Formats: sequence, structure tokens, C-alpha cells
Amino acid sequence: MRERTQVGSQGFSLLEMMISLALGGIILGAAVSMFSRGMNATWTISQRAEMQQDYRAASNLLVKDIGLAGSGLDNAVIALPSGTGKLPIYGCDATGCHINGGGVAFPTENVSGTNVPYLYGLIPGNKFGPTLNAAQGPTDIVTVAYVDNNFLLNCYDVSFDVTGTIATFTLQKPLPVTCVLPPNLTAPQPINDPVVGLTPGDLVWFQVTIGSGATASSGSAVGEVTNVALGPLVNGNNSYKVTFAAGDPLNINQPAATAGNILAIAKGTGTGTRLQLITYYIDTTACFNNTPCLMRRVSGHPGVPVAENVVYLKLTYDLFNNGATLVAQDDGGASQGLTPSQITKVTIQHMSIRSQMHGVKGFESFDLQTSVSARNLTFKNEYPID
Repeated sequence: MRERTQVGSQGFSLLEMMISLALGGIILGAAVSMFSRGMNATWTISQRAEMQQDYRAASNLLVKDIGLAGSGLDNAVIALPSGTGKLPIYGCDATGCHINGGGVAFPTENVSGTNVPYLYGLIPGNKFGPTLNAAQGPTDIVTVAYVDNNFLLNCYDVSFDVTGTIATFTLQKPLPVTCVLPPNLTAPQPINDPVVGLTPGDLVWFQVTIGSGATASSGSAVGEVTNVALGPLVNGNNSYKVTFAAGDPLNINQPAATAGNILAIAKGTGTGTRLQLITYYIDTTACFNNTPCLMRRVSGHPGVPVAENVVYLKLTYDLFNNGATLVAQDDGGASQGLTPSQITKVTIQHMSIRSQMHGVKGFESFDLQTSVSARNLTFKNEYPID
């Protein structure tokens, strides 16, 4: 019989192994590159989606509020307390002032030698915000005021104490024709309603009649709520004592002022309405890790972030002046001797938002440009009622 020769099994040669490792490395490198590109693409898409969502939320609020500027004010420009040298301000709450580290004084006009501050339906704030980019310069702010029609404060009668710091609200019986209840309400909300009622920091605009008959006169004033408490029962209904004490964050409660304060109308009776005084501004201290945020501040309440990473806000204004239109005024017409009550349109020249930083590759960014008609101001200026 012939013997079979057993041949041993042989492994890869060194050359074969080196070729295999090289090919594997190439394939692995390609896979890592594709994975990295996919992750970068995913990051870019998610950041753009997040920016678009933030942008829509911020722009919708901003455009809505600007569109409501002056609503319910009946074309009024409201004089604020004057004569003490202490100007009313906005941008503050109980913790301090927060627009570029401070408060902003209401615009003033010289009346018989006294600088009288006024609350307008729309107040420009050219370069009042912080500087985030030296080439662009300071950011803008903008403030609007309108009546809060959701809270039926005008269904209550109001009277004042002799110091002009406490207002007593009692429900009118029968309800006046101006007190229009929506279908879901059977009675006006209580003054201290936990959802929509008055709270410290709210602004109330009082409109009263002083005296009676042929000698009667009208008066108005604004106060900042500092406390709300129950009063005695009146005709089976609760009354409410609302305090407007001096030392409020916005310097609006000034009993010692010579004009424009609640004390000046304290002998009158009438009604009040809640004002929404809303300011948009960029803050670099309110959000996580000092990320610049677009803030929305209502009256004397703390500001609320609307969108993160908003790094620039620039606005211009069109004004109506004796039949002519003045366009694209950075300062709201102040340099032309015009007042904010003549503004008819607001143009958001830039509202720039960026993504989170992605390594060393920089940011994704968007920039909003749009125009908003301040409907109530436009109607008042372009279609005046003689």
C-alpha cells in the first residue's frame, strides 16, 4: 500500500496580512468618514430645525404685540407723574433693572418748563440694548402698550383713599354696557383671580370723572400694583383693596408728584383697565451660560426668554406727519421733532439668531426682515376723525 503524505495547513503570509490590514483600514476610514459626515449633516439639520422653531415662536410674538400697539388706548398719550425729578422707567422688576444692566426712562416732552414723561402705544429704543458685535453696534429694544381686554377690570367701580395709594374696586350693579362677558363667563373675574387677576407688577390705567354737572372734569393716571387684598362685602359682593405704594420698581407710584399721579385724580370715581406694557430686548445674563436671549418683559414682571441665541435686533420706523410719510427712522422720528404717537409702521431690519457652537466649525444662522403695521396707530394717523 502506498503511504499518503500529510501536508500541514498553512496561514497567511506576511504580505497577505499587510494587504488585508491596508484594505481593512481603508474601508474602516471610509466608514468613519461617512459616519462623521452623517453626524455633521444630522447636527446641521437639527440646528436649522430648532432655529426655525425658535424663530417662528419669537417672530410670531413680536409681530403680534407690535400689531396691537395702542389698542384700547383710544388714541391717548398718557402723562405719567412729573415734578419730582424722579422719572418713571421700564425694564425693571422687584429684583432690579435688566435692559443692558439698567432701566429706561419713558420719553419726555417739555411742558411749561417741566419734563413730562409720557406712555405711548409704541416706544422705540434705538441702540438701548447691549453690544454683541462691535461692527454692528448696540442692539435695539422696542416697547408697546395696549389694553388687556381679557381681564374685565372695567366692570368694577373704583374709588381712592385720600393718599392716592389705595384703590377700592367694587363690582358695578347692574353691569355697564361696556362690560361685555364672553360666552364662557357668567360674571366678571374676581380682582384677585389666581389666573388672570391683578398681581404686583401689573399696570392699571384709571379713567375717572371728578365732580358732577357742568363743572365735572375727566382725569386719568397709571399706577403699578404693589398689593391686592380683599375688602368688605358690598351689596353681597367682595370688594378689593389694591395698593399702589411708592417705591415700586417702575417709579410710577409717586404720591408726591405735582401732576400725573393717582393722587391728582383721587377725588374722582370711574373705572380702570389693565395695561400690558411689553418690552422686547436682548439680555446676555438671563439665560444659561450667558447665552444671549431675546426677552419679553410685561410691565413690572420678570422678563421671560422668547428665544435663545438671538444676537442682533435692529428696527426702523415710518411716521405720518401732516399728510407726508417719513420712512426708515432709526430713532422713531425723535431727531425730526416727531413723537412716537406718529408711528404707523415698524420694520424689523434684522433679528439675527444663531445655532449652538459646533466645535470649531462655527454657527448656523438666520436673519429675519419684515414690516409690521401698528394698526391702531396707523388708523389714528392716516384716517383721523375730525
